[in-house]
Amino acid sequence: MEPTDATHESVSKLPFYKSLYFRVLVAIAAGALLGWVRPRWGVALQPFGELFVRLVKMVIAPVVFCTVAVGISAMGDLKRVGTVGAKALLYFEVVTTFALGIGLVIVEKVRPGDGIHANAARLDASSVAEYVARAQKHKPGLAGVVEQLVPEHFVGALANGEILQVLVLAILFGTALASLKERGKPMVDWLERASETLFAMVAIVMKFAPVGAFGAMAYTVGKFGVGTLANLAKLMGTFYLTSFLFVLLVLAPILRVFGGLSPWRFFRYLRDEFLLVLGTSSSESALPGLMTKLERLGCAKPVVGLVVPTGYSFNLDGTSIYLTMAAMFVAQATDTRLELHQKLSLLGVLLLTSKGAAAVSGGGFVTLAATLAATGNIPVAGLSLLLGIDRFMSEARALTNLAGNSVATVVVARWEGALDREKAKEVLGG
Repeated sequence: MEPTDATHESVSKLPFYKSLYFRVLVAIAAGALLGWVRPRWGVALQPFGELFVRLVKMVIAPVVFCTVAVGISAMGDLKRVGTVGAKALLYFEVVTTFALGIGLVIVEKVRPGDGIHANAARLDASSVAEYVARAQKHKPGLAGVVEQLVPEHFVGALANGEILQVLVLAILFGTALASLKERGKPMVDWLERASETLFAMVAIVMKFAPVGAFGAMAYTVGKFGVGTLANLAKLMGTFYLTSFLFVLLVLAPILRVFGGLSPWRFFRYLRDEFLLVLGTSSSESALPGLMTKLERLGCAKPVVGLVVPTGYSFNLDGTSIYLTMAAMFVAQATDTRLELHQKLSLLGVLLLTSKGAAAVSGGGFVTLAATLAATGNIPVAGLSLLLGIDRFMSEARALTNLAGNSVATVVVARWEGALDREKAKEVLGG
C-alpha cells in the first residue's frame, strides 16, 4: 500500500523517542538487561516474542498473495513477468554462491574449531535429533522440489503459510487475471482493497513490535546466557564480522553500482526493519514493512511483489554464510579432515539446500542438518556443539538476509527500468 504524502510527512515529523526504531531499540536493550539480571523471568517472557512473530506471519501469506497477484495482472505482458523472475533468480544464484564461497574461505583462514578436539562418538546426538528428523521430512530430489513448490489444494499454501507455495499460487492467479483483461478487473480491484486492509492490519500489529522484541531478547539472554558462549565466541565473532563485511564490501557496492543509490542512506532508511529483525531473530517479521518501504522508495509494485517473496526462499545471503562456516566449524572441532573435492562437494550440496532454508529462526540449523546427513563427510552429531549459540547467530543471519533481499529488489527494479531514481533519492535524502 502506497502511503499518502500527508501520512509520510506526519510520520517524519514524529519526535525520535516516538519512532518505531527508537522504541524497538529500547525494548531490545531492556530485554537483554532483564534476561541477564533475572534469567528465569526472561525465559518466562518467551511467549511475548513468539506471539508477535506469529501475528506477523499470520498476515504474510495473504499479503504476498494479493500483492503478487495484483502486480502480475498489472504487468499485462506475461513475458515481462518471466523476464523479471529470470533476472531475479540469476541475481540470487550469483550472490548466494558468492556468500557461500566467502564463508568457506574465511572459516578456513580463521579456523575457529581448531583445538576443541571433540569426539563425535561421545557427543550427545539426541540434542540434535529433532532437527535431523525435521530435515528428513523433506523428500529428496525432484519429489522434494514439487512438494516445496506446489500445495495440495488452493487454500493449503495460505493455511500453512508456505511463502514459496503462496508465490506459485499467486503467480498462477495473477496470470489468469491478466488473461481475462477487462473481465478480471473487478477481481483485481477487490484484491487491491483487500491488500490495503491487510497492510492496515500490519500497521496495527507493528504497534506491538517493542513488546515482541522485548520478550524475544529477554528469552534469548535468559535462556542461553552470555558466559556459556565464551568457548564459542571465536566462531560467533568470525560469523558476525563476515556478515558485516559481506554487506559492506559486496552488497553496498552492488547497490551503488547497479542500483545507483547511496548504501548508507538506503540502509538507514530501513532502520526500523533492521531493528525489528534484530529483536525477533526473524526476517519474516519485517517482510510487510520492507515491501511497503521499497514501493515508497520508487520500486514498481509488481517488481517488489515478485522479487521480495521469492528472495525469502532463494536469496538468503546470511544463511548461506552461516551454512558453510558452521559446517566447516564442526569438521574442524571434530578433527574431520576434508579433501578439496569433499569441500567442493559440500559447497555444491549447499548451493541446493540453502535455497530451501526458511527465513525464520531455526531454519538454517535444519538445513545444515540435512546437508551434513546428505554428504556424510561431517558427523551430524557435531551440530550439538552449535546449539548453545545458534540462537545468537540467527540475528546476523536474519539481518544479512534482509539486507540482501532489499538490495536485490532495487537492482532488479533498475534493470527492468522500474525504479524511479529521482523519487528514491528524494526519499533517501529526506
